Amino acid sequence: MEDFVILIRQLDTSYNEASDGEMEAIMKRWENWFGGIAAQGKLKNMGIRLADKGKVLKPSGVITDGPFVEIRERLAGFFVVKADSLEEATTLAHGCPVLDFGGSIEIRPFHEFQRIAIFG
Repeated sequence: MEDFVILIRQLDTSYNEASDGEMEAIMKRWENWFGGIAAQGKLKNMGIRLADKGKVLKPSGVITDGPFVEIRERLAGFFVVKADSLEEATTLAHGCPVLDFGGSIEIRPFHEFQRIAIFG
């Protein structure tokens, strides 16, 4: 079994217009979706949810507010699942509530690399 990171991308305006009741229903959908993955024993790490604000440092040394000034979709957070293949990890991502609000999900395996001297 391998570890896969599930990156959650959502539109910057995904939940701006939602009422308190709608937000409660949306959060329940998230809980149910995560719960379904956890019930299968596939949820390895809940990861973190990222704040909306941040900075971007570009190669030229320019720092911009953002980090999403050039795109309409932002990285909202990530979590880690256990799966036998990329296809299975992708199947686990189906049903994610962000997909109903114009967002997307990126599924990636962890990159295996040999330790180099700089990392000890």
